[in-house]
Amino acid sequence: MIFLWYPKCSTCKKAANWLKDQEIEFSARDIKEENPTVEELREWYHKSGLPLKKFFNTSGLLYKSMNLKEKLPQMEEEEQLALLASDGMLVKRPILVRGETILVGFRPAEWEVQLKG
Repeated sequence: MIFLWYPKCSTCKKAANWLKDQEIEFSARDIKEENPTVEELREWYHKSGLPLKKFFNTSGLLYKSMNLKEKLPQMEEEEQLALLASDGMLVKRPILVRGETILVGFRPAEWEVQLKG
């Protein structure tokens, strides 16, 4: 199980602590130091069933400074994936990858169902 996170992010810290409290083993990967590749993002996006927009960190400074709220609707899927892969700070976090299960963002109730249910 891969846990992609930004160690300075409070939500990511909560998620990491939740996993530890549940005694769920994972390997952590700093999303800023080793951002996801286009191939990884494409695979996770398709497995997740989520809209691609859900993979963007819409509250991040970079997202806002690039005016992506206005630009994303006009961008093709491959352009969006390339943009996400260009900087880990654009990617919503944390992301948990466990086989066919992809969890984006930390919602404890959802994680409970997906990981323990």
